[in-house]
Amino acid sequence: MTLSEMRRWIDQRGLQLTKSLGQNFLHDGNQLRRIVAAAAFQDDDRILEIGPGLGPLTELLLATGRPVRALELDARLCEVLRERFAQSPNLELIQTDALRWLQQNPADWSSWKLVANLPYSVGSPILVELALNPTPPRAIVATLQLEVVQRLLAAPDTSAYGVLTVLVGLQFDATGHFKIARDCFFPAPDVDSACVTLVRRAQPLLPPALVPIGAQIVKTAFSQRRKMLRKLLRTQWPEDRLTAALAACGIAETARAETVPIPTWAALTRHLAGPPAQI
Repeated sequence: MTLSEMRRWIDQRGLQLTKSLGQNFLHDGNQLRRIVAAAAFQDDDRILEIGPGLGPLTELLLATGRPVRALELDARLCEVLRERFAQSPNLELIQTDALRWLQQNPADWSSWKLVANLPYSVGSPILVELALNPTPPRAIVATLQLEVVQRLLAAPDTSAYGVLTVLVGLQFDATGHFKIARDCFFPAPDVDSACVTLVRRAQPLLPPALVPIGAQIVKTAFSQRRKMLRKLLRTQWPEDRLTAALAACGIAETARAETVPIPTWAALTRHLAGPPAQI
């Protein structure tokens, strides 16, 4: 879908794009093809797309012949998508709020790949929702605000390193990213963008049963970044148990959350979730 085709659909339907819904549509064919290539599809992959908009990426995803489930909130855009892809039996289009739908429809995503230009307003919550799922997707190839991608790639002891970095990093490895210029979108957004590839870890750092408590620990520890994580965590765990767990993981008593590497968060979760500490 070229920019002129995109404008024609918008003009013909009298569509007023909504900034709050993140309706900035990627039209650059080179960037769209890079996104599809980054997904490195396997024969049995199924595809989840969130926020297809007018369908420029959807068109390329359907051309792979794989099943595509697209979640789109805007009823007007769903009408366009149904018209454009009426002859595409491999498309399942659902008009819904994607984040709410994911929360209300637990699913096994282990044979799926999320490939999407995510609406900026809900990009991070969607990534966390999928990362905390007991069976997360094989891979995520997502266009997001550059700032969010930087947080996903952040190293410990940096300002960008935080809850998003850790919760997504417990399940996924970031294997690549590329920036996308603002003029590749219509209308051009006010922020810079990038596409990141996240591949599910072959061996998750935490088993599914411990993911909820791991998320609780991480969110609590990062709730006040300037405070020592020990002071924050002792509101929820006994002092003796916490002291033993920190020592076993090599975490200093004075450490703050932003200094703790992702594998160490997994180790801390295992210790705090294990049998009671022996005195």
